Amino acid sequence: MSASERLALINENLAEILNPEIIEKILEEGRNPKVYWGTATTGRPHCGYFVPAIKIAQLLAAGCDVTILLADIHGFLDNLKAPLELVAQRAEYYRLIIKAILEAVGVSTDKLRFVLGSDYQKSPEYVMDVYKMSSLISEHDAKRAGAEIVKQTDNAPLSGLLYPILQVLDEQYLDVDAQFGGLDQRKLFIAAKDWLPKLGYRERAHILNPMVPGLHGGKMSSSDQDSKIDLLDAPEVVTKKIKKAVSAPTVVEENGVLAFVEFVLLPASHLRGKREFVVERERDGLEPLVYTDIAQMHDDYKNDVLTPQLLKPAVAKSLNQLLAPINEAFQASKEWQEINLRAYPPPPKKEKKVKDKGSRHPGKQNPKELPIREGQ
Repeated sequence: MSASERLALINENLAEILNPEIIEKILEEGRNPKVYWGTATTGRPHCGYFVPAIKIAQLLAAGCDVTILLADIHGFLDNLKAPLELVAQRAEYYRLIIKAILEAVGVSTDKLRFVLGSDYQKSPEYVMDVYKMSSLISEHDAKRAGAEIVKQTDNAPLSGLLYPILQVLDEQYLDVDAQFGGLDQRKLFIAAKDWLPKLGYRERAHILNPMVPGLHGGKMSSSDQDSKIDLLDAPEVVTKKIKKAVSAPTVVEENGVLAFVEFVLLPASHLRGKREFVVERERDGLEPLVYTDIAQMHDDYKNDVLTPQLLKPAVAKSLNQLLAPINEAFQASKEWQEINLRAYPPPPKKEKKVKDKGSRHPGKQNPKELPIREGQ
């Protein structure tokens, strides 16, 4: 690919790029931009992870050197979302599932680098830089930088203020040209442009994905079972959840089902060789609707040519095809299954309390009511 073609693939479906000239210059020089994406290894990854995974796949296809940071220490710092005894297991689970997602869309993971945060974030140099930056950054600025990514509570633990400092320093210690993340991290990315030079480090570019609505219009969350589809859900479960998703007729704004086609299913089909999304209408005796871009889908949806009743089965079918190789890889790997149980152990079964019926249940006499025999 030419530099312009590589840049177009990097830019596809993005909300914004901060300091784009950094990436443009690297491409003009014929080098590969070094990009990292970090994920705190907390709750079970769900289908919302396809959104950053598709962009990571596009970055790899554009020749970028991509590092995925399995941020185990971040997961612990964020209001103890990941208990220390589980973070190592969850990090390994994330590594396996992210690799499986990328392979499911036909992208080679040979040039993908996984790094565990705790492998370098406990080094003397890194810790000293945390101290230095902590002395230069105000409490107000640290709170503002992490406002949309760190859980905010009354009397929050100090660890929440350290979280954004670590994420900014990761750009330097992972030796990258750019960091990739969602639009909810924009405040932190702006902070990184200001904070790194305070320690004499260079600015990086920042690649921002839009915030894609979940199946119920809001954010797809690991903690809300109804709002998310697990990457290992059975096909019938996926179909049921898509059927229950919010998708108002003729309304494209905040429509999580349409958004999933735009940011996952269409780009995934492109990466696999043929960019299209097919909506069957065989039941109505009509030819299928075949879409190669989201604009035509939006027009048809607004005009009620494409209805929720047609859209949802097509999305369920396409998503199940995407999930099939991930499920197959999981079923074929005993190691992955064991890691799954260790990382996300099932909740302990509640013991049934045996109700003490005392001595007054039917068939048993109270000693006080026993008849007195003669001679007693």
